Amino acid sequence: MCIETLLEGSIVNEHQKNLALMVEKHRELIFAAERYIWAHPETGYREWMTDAYLSEAFEKLGYTLVKAGNIPGFYTDIDTGIPGPKVLILGELDALYCENHPESVDGVVHACGHNAQCAALLGVAAALKEEGALDGLCGSVRLMAVPAEELLEIEYRQKLKEQGIIKYLGGKVEFMHRGFFDGCDIAFMLHTTGTTEIPFSGLSGNNGCIAKKITYKGKAAHAGGSPHMGINALYAANLGINAANALRETFIDEEHVRFHPIITKGGDVVNTIPDECTVESFLRGKTIDSIKRNNEKINRALAGAALSMGAQVHLEDISGYAPLINDPVLLDCAEKVMIDIVGKDCVRINRGATSKGSTDMGDVSCVMPAIHPYAAGAVGLGHGANYFIRDPEKACVNAAKFYILMVYELLKDNGEQAKDILAKHDYLYPSIRAYLEETDRLNMSKDAVIYGEDGKITVDYKN
Repeated sequence: MCIETLLEGSIVNEHQKNLALMVEKHRELIFAAERYIWAHPETGYREWMTDAYLSEAFEKLGYTLVKAGNIPGFYTDIDTGIPGPKVLILGELDALYCENHPESVDGVVHACGHNAQCAALLGVAAALKEEGALDGLCGSVRLMAVPAEELLEIEYRQKLKEQGIIKYLGGKVEFMHRGFFDGCDIAFMLHTTGTTEIPFSGLSGNNGCIAKKITYKGKAAHAGGSPHMGINALYAANLGINAANALRETFIDEEHVRFHPIITKGGDVVNTIPDECTVESFLRGKTIDSIKRNNEKINRALAGAALSMGAQVHLEDISGYAPLINDPVLLDCAEKVMIDIVGKDCVRINRGATSKGSTDMGDVSCVMPAIHPYAAGAVGLGHGANYFIRDPEKACVNAAKFYILMVYELLKDNGEQAKDILAKHDYLYPSIRAYLEETDRLNMSKDAVIYGEDGKITVDYKN
């Protein structure tokens, strides 16, 4: 039975109940934020209305914000005054495109529930300002509103890179680059889900990905009068996609490889042979090794298709998101807190499963213990036209309770739980800088097929 409130019993003390009540006190603030952000959706690195709304709300609560400045987003710190670990809680600002959604605004909608995340982040911020909220705790808490989790509008973000505004496509990686994660020891957040009625759930992790932009170049000619004089870039792209599809049975099932291209430009006018065709895609996988290995196979197929048509192809690989590895000890701690809130029957942690989607929380998990479990409260398919926040109690209030009780669990008793997690964590990289240097090595931009004047053809698709 799902109790939907803090359980009576020895595992829950009066201070925990008081912390939950501190969240309850700000229910209307939480619900208003969820509705406002839903009604004002913005895609990544454009979330200025959401940024302004949350900034004003945080500042009204008395917080001093460190703002990103030339992109949306901010963080603020809450210090207990006693040395200890720094816990980071995140909320994502951005929406995505789903033009068929009945409540989309210019085709943009929060069909992944980030509006609920931000409302929960504001809720825990308000609760942590209540008298007694930090009693018995050590260390500090960083609350962060971060842009651009959805990996879309690659061309727009590439222009931001060229202008020197950002270095990385994803908001969390960009914030890591800017030093906003420096000093943080443990990170967590909840993602809203519509795939289950179970109030809290979780997996072992998520796929990572590389973002790809593939540009086939041919030769324009009259499509009716002289097609034999042209080189059809669209046909070359179709061959490349089909060649990649033919590789699918070579992907190892356990590596969860995904390649899902879209053609973003197929030609200019119908009576001219297309001389340029652009394709965008992700190459996803469970591990960085599987991503690298299978991406090379995909690039070989894409280059071979260009060669077969006498076309050229420019391959651009852009470091996307690392695979998420939910820290198992931190996940155990989260499960305990979830059970405290809703009862054992209302929590489902599947430690053997990996989500096939990707998130830049994966990059965070490369440098510190991190988890990214789920809160129910939505209905419909994520990124779909039937996605809505139906139960803001589950999606927002329960999430804020989880956040404040996780802070309590990690930082009570001189931070014993947090210190245990840190001692047992298997760090993939020694520092944020080391990780960023490694992910930069995934970037590639080159012409993969070069035709020499002497008739020699060079094919180079490897990073």
